[in-house]
Amino acid sequence: MARYTQPSCRSCRREGLKLFLKGTRCYTDKCAFVRRSYAPGQHGKGRRGKVSNYGLQLREKQKVKSIYGILERQFRRYFSIATRAKGATGGKLLELLERRLDNVVFRSCFASSRAQARQMVRHGGILVNDKKVSIPSYAIKVKDVIRVKPNAELIKNVKETVEKVKDRGVPAWLKGDFEGLKTDVVRLPERTDIGMDIQEQLIVELYLK
Repeated sequence: MARYTQPSCRSCRREGLKLFLKGTRCYTDKCAFVRRSYAPGQHGKGRRGKVSNYGLQLREKQKVKSIYGILERQFRRYFSIATRAKGATGGKLLELLERRLDNVVFRSCFASSRAQARQMVRHGGILVNDKKVSIPSYAIKVKDVIRVKPNAELIKNVKETVEKVKDRGVPAWLKGDFEGLKTDVVRLPERTDIGMDIQEQLIVELYLK
């Protein structure tokens, strides 16, 4: 499975804002963006020049790819599906990304980052409707039930993670159960549920050039 293997914190510094890619570390003073809130590289501290419209669109796309931890080919496929769906293309694109199983595990506070959630899924630690699903991109549906596999060591680790990150909350389209370590999908996500600084229209404009 192809994945981004470069330092995560460089992505935050490049985009000029926290993307929360390193889990609980991002909430502490150890966060690289807190210590060095300028662009990475030798000339990162230098004054940035004027960014073109294309540059803004490209950076927005790269930011969303970094947030959800996917590469260009898969991202382009999501966009292709979104263009054929009813409704606003940008909103549909974000809905498809939010419905990924690794994202739902992260949103349920079972993992401190999407990378950790992806690893849990790949290692068979997550059940969907009581069946093991090891595909991080699996698209959840309404009434699906996501739960942690009943493994003593895994449950212990997940409960420790929940205690650390549960204050960030679970979005309204999910019904979380921290005690039972399960999540019910009550509806599909809407744009207002995502709560991140994303200008999806810039991505649409980039791909439709």
